[in-house]
Amino acid sequence: MARTSLSGFPEWLPDGRIVEQFVLDHLRRTFELHGFAGIETRAVETLEELEKKGETSKEIYVLDRLQALKEAEAGRGRPSEHRLGLHFDLTVPFARYVVEHANDLDFPFKRYQIQKVWRGERPQEGRFREFTQADIDVVGAGTLPFHYEVDLPLVMAEALNALPLPPVRVLVNNRKVVQGVCESIGVSDVEAALRGLDKLDKIGAEGVREELAEASISAAQAGVLLAMAGIRTGDPREVRARVEALDLDGPTDLLATGLDELCALLETAGERMPGAVVADLKIARGLDYYTGSVYESEIEGHEDLGSICSGGRYDSLAHEGSRTYPGVGLSIGVSRLVSRMLSVPLVRATRSVPSAVLVAVVDEADRARSERAASALRARGIPADVAPSAVKFGRQIRHADRRGIPFVWFPGADGQADSVKDIRSGEQAEADAAAWRPPAEDLWPRVEAAK
Repeated sequence: MARTSLSGFPEWLPDGRIVEQFVLDHLRRTFELHGFAGIETRAVETLEELEKKGETSKEIYVLDRLQALKEAEAGRGRPSEHRLGLHFDLTVPFARYVVEHANDLDFPFKRYQIQKVWRGERPQEGRFREFTQADIDVVGAGTLPFHYEVDLPLVMAEALNALPLPPVRVLVNNRKVVQGVCESIGVSDVEAALRGLDKLDKIGAEGVREELAEASISAAQAGVLLAMAGIRTGDPREVRARVEALDLDGPTDLLATGLDELCALLETAGERMPGAVVADLKIARGLDYYTGSVYESEIEGHEDLGSICSGGRYDSLAHEGSRTYPGVGLSIGVSRLVSRMLSVPLVRATRSVPSAVLVAVVDEADRARSERAASALRARGIPADVAPSAVKFGRQIRHADRRGIPFVWFPGADGQADSVKDIRSGEQAEADAAAWRPPAEDLWPRVEAAK
């Protein structure tokens, strides 16, 4: 009976895993260069904690222990024992982590977190039920300076644009601008307006007008909102001019504050990383916990993939009593990104195994000599494998070639010197396992742009 693949749970082949590990290692290094400390939180949270972010229970994988279910059915179990679920992102567990460890953390606290998450949604291209996220957040105790709303998208832009990808742009908006425009034209249901604008790329302007009309937003109000949503530029002066030119009943203090923040972000980003950050006022990020800057992203030429990195400023997700921990964070959908990198393909791994050298076996009775050579290479940090059997050298070379291993090591016979062959060029020379090294670019598998 044929096995049926379980959709939504990606399993990369070895060369795909090398690509994924390359991305993860690069992100980790970039985050640490900017002073973010790595943490890991538990995979399981209470449903009460998970639902704080507004997700519905159908998106959460609920955990029920079989024994607990049996006990509950028998009237002996506690309902709270099976009110647990797998986390669907890393923000909710991080908020809980901050509250629980507040007395042991130094604020502002900068963290990165790279873990698996689980989400019960319909699998499709770039969307999975189990996937890896890479998050960075800065959280303050009581207050958090605005400059972090500028710093974090630039960290992400730096990380993503150093990968072998087409240019990646971070798109920014400010919830205060959107809410301020809504207030100035008399739209009271801001969340409905955000939900409608969030679908602009999917259903077009007319579809959005219909959605807004269903929320009792007039045609004139919808016209202003769509005009706002059409503003996309990296020039802060143009953003300000076009927002101020909207047909508003009168600017509000909230709108003025949001516009000042958005333009300040663009101005600083333009100085530090020209072209990497662009204002896009149709970004709604309709989750009610975002309070300031909001972010999405796109890969040039791959806009159909949607945002691979998103987030924003939040002020009350993490709190205990009257004490709040405002923060700003972004999250990269690593599995989403790697899936596109592999499927196009945008990149390739230079080999599918770590080994730089395959040590040939002359005769099974003398395999120990090959093992000693491999051990000497490994002791010096050179990844080496030993041929699985003492077949003809031609077959051992083909074994290496199929895996992309660039060098084959031949133990010398009857006291003769060992030799190593670059099977790509055919060059072969005498070598000593205590001294020879491959070229730096061949030491470990590399990930490079696909040709």
